[in-house]
Amino acid sequence: MQLAIHAENYPYRSDYLWVTRPDHADWLYDVGEKAVVDVEFYRYGMPVDGVVDYKLADDMLAPDDGGSVKLKDGKCRIVVGTRRVPGFRDVRLSLTIDGHTYRHHVKIGFAPEKIRPYTEEPSNFVSYWRTAIADMRKKTLKYTCEPADEYTTDKMDCRLLKIDIDGAGHTMYGYLFVPKYAKPASCPVMLCPPGAGIKTIKEPLRHKYYSENGFVRLEIEIHGLDPRLPQTAFDEMSRAFNGRDGGYLAVGIESRDRYYMRHVYLGLVRCIDLLTSLPEWDGRNVAVQGGSQGGALALVAAGLDERVTQCVVNHPALSDMAAYIEPGRTGGYPHFCRIAGLLDSRTATTLAYYDVVNFSRHVKAPVYMTWGYNDDVCPPTTSYAVWNTLTCPKESLITPINEHWTSDNTEYGQMLWIKDHLK
Repeated sequence: MQLAIHAENYPYRSDYLWVTRPDHADWLYDVGEKAVVDVEFYRYGMPVDGVVDYKLADDMLAPDDGGSVKLKDGKCRIVVGTRRVPGFRDVRLSLTIDGHTYRHHVKIGFAPEKIRPYTEEPSNFVSYWRTAIADMRKKTLKYTCEPADEYTTDKMDCRLLKIDIDGAGHTMYGYLFVPKYAKPASCPVMLCPPGAGIKTIKEPLRHKYYSENGFVRLEIEIHGLDPRLPQTAFDEMSRAFNGRDGGYLAVGIESRDRYYMRHVYLGLVRCIDLLTSLPEWDGRNVAVQGGSQGGALALVAAGLDERVTQCVVNHPALSDMAAYIEPGRTGGYPHFCRIAGLLDSRTATTLAYYDVVNFSRHVKAPVYMTWGYNDDVCPPTTSYAVWNTLTCPKESLITPINEHWTSDNTEYGQMLWIKDHLK
């Protein structure tokens, strides 16, 4: 497949451009080593003079230093300093021209390979989830299946599934893509969980190249909501049930047994049960792939289910979530520290059973993981906390400039990586 090349400037259709260059090409330093960032600012591609205000902070935390520096011929230099422990420093920039303020930031790392998670694994972590899975499987796997002709092409069939997770009213919907005329026992299967939010299954055909390359792929939602509902319905539900109080990710957080994500995690195993029951499954390969919350759920699935044979992850959420409890520590999305009174020792006890770092300790399948440094949703500190915890075979693609996104080329490359690692 050849991806389209768009002749667009960076950033997209903007008259203004920030350029930030740490004096280490990989944006990484040793603990105690002083970092410097060269800054440039352009309008219409021409250098601009002015005063850049900057603030310095540890990753996702409040600023602890700052100042101003003049641009000369559109250039200036900021001395960032260092860190005494492994982690990231964030340099936040602003420049006001003609009454408009333009902002940018760049994060640089100090010995991130030595970052270790705050979250510890409960002593009964494995037995807790084994028991939960066994109890779920006491209920027979049930699902409905109907054609989804709107997403069927000349190369693949699409079906809309409604999957009963546990017989207790929890369900998930998913679009199942199967290569046309696939023979029995010929296809690797893949589970693709979603990013965070209450929303429809986004652009079901955006990754159609998986099925065009022989994969059976199941793209799911996690809330039991029919993806055919109109967008207005999803918008209303999101406003009603996913507000600034933490939304569904905070529901039942006081109890590990009543926490909302319990049936979601179990649902991942149930989806793999379904995929491995299909006649097209090759009997060997079960891949999981996702980004953000979906990346977290991919790692959870790989940690829970030894049938997983390949795991692809973009900037995983739900990682080291309780780390904010320790002053000066950076925690992961959904950043419960921002909700007054929510993150404490009691909720941290629940989160330990749901934190991605604890599932990562049990992943055996090869992992391909990508993340960026400028991410303010799933910060690089927690991505490294996950990465440094994995003991399975692993490969990384680190893209420092990226915020909370991956390119089309990166995502297509992930499919190629999975193909190269099929059993």
